[in-house]
Amino acid sequence: LQNVRIDPSSISFSMWKDIPVPFYMSVYLFEVLNPKETLQGAKPVLNQRGPYVYREFRYKTNITFHDNDTVSFLEYRQLFFQPDMSNGSEDEYVVVPNILMMGAAVMMENLPNFVKLLLSGALAGLKQEAFMNRTVREILWGYEDPLLDTINTIVPGLIPFKGKFGLFVEFNNSNSGLFTVYTGMKNISRVHMVDSWNGLKKVNYWRSSECNMINGTAGEMWPPFMSPTSLEFYSPDACRSMTLVYEQSGKFEGVPTYRFVAPKTLFANGTDYPPNEGFCPCMQSGIQNVSTCRLKAPMFISHPHFYNADPALVDAVEGLHPSKDQHALFLDVHPMTGIPMNCSIKLQLNQYIKHVSGIIQTGKIKPVVLPLLWFAESGSIEGAVLKQFYTNLVLIPSLLDYLQYIFLGLSVPLIISAAVLM
Repeated sequence: LQNVRIDPSSISFSMWKDIPVPFYMSVYLFEVLNPKETLQGAKPVLNQRGPYVYREFRYKTNITFHDNDTVSFLEYRQLFFQPDMSNGSEDEYVVVPNILMMGAAVMMENLPNFVKLLLSGALAGLKQEAFMNRTVREILWGYEDPLLDTINTIVPGLIPFKGKFGLFVEFNNSNSGLFTVYTGMKNISRVHMVDSWNGLKKVNYWRSSECNMINGTAGEMWPPFMSPTSLEFYSPDACRSMTLVYEQSGKFEGVPTYRFVAPKTLFANGTDYPPNEGFCPCMQSGIQNVSTCRLKAPMFISHPHFYNADPALVDAVEGLHPSKDQHALFLDVHPMTGIPMNCSIKLQLNQYIKHVSGIIQTGKIKPVVLPLLWFAESGSIEGAVLKQFYTNLVLIPSLLDYLQYIFLGLSVPLIISAAVLM
């Protein structure tokens, strides 16, 4: 118990502060093979590219202990491209939707026609089209686009940021917000549980208090002596708390584990799963609208390839092949300590695109939730850390258990002899 608390004198503190586990983020982009036909109303044909693999380093700063059994910290992540582990380079060109333009078009759909005509004229002047051919590096990490300033001139505040635009432009060398979690010094059952995030006890992105709750841990460790039921964590990337459910018991390199996976209800809509009504407005089950925490852009998250989603989402495009083996997420946690031994967290980012009246660049595109990319953040305990884990949590307890039976076996004859002598 002492060694799983967040305490500078505990064995697990250094692991908690600077995660020694090698993490990798594998990114898969979806290129559109028939952009011209899609613009005329055809079904988009997709081809998965990648993976583009990045070594991920995580470390905590601003660690501050408080009197109420909590500690605050910022966790930063740095990503470094791994050419030898990737299937392709960051300099490859990929045809994808013009994410900024198509997003702005949908966001402006209900504005007056003259505003949309202004945007359409500006797009023509800037030679912007519905699909763009850019490098992997530009799509992920950003590119200069004069469209940003143009949109903010036409509709001030619609997209309140400047500079580069990219799907992961704020992901690298950034933190996930100020977490305050319980240390477990006074109550071990609360260790790692989130007290607040950025000073908030709950968020205000969603339409119900249940959906706005910040539940569970920060997603790194959990309280010890876990039961085979479920676990919760708050994900700043998804803007919500997530609950995973127990699937099976197993072993990772000899260490006992519980495997937790995403339930089918995780991204279900409010019709199929009423508690998720607070995340609406919803579309088909299997995708979650994150526009309220993503500048109101028409963005959705899901499992990769729309795994566990409404089949209509898969049928709306060509080139998706959902499967549990490749696209389901999981966490293998050591139940005695609450420390993950092996994990692979997978999410897909999607954009809702459609023809918008008054903006000629949107052509005749039919409404569709189009996958842009999916990524997997994976890591497992190995090397010296794994050896220490196995020795302390498997070998020594097994030896003590074995010795217990030896001593018990030796004590029986002594007890019988004592009884006879009496």
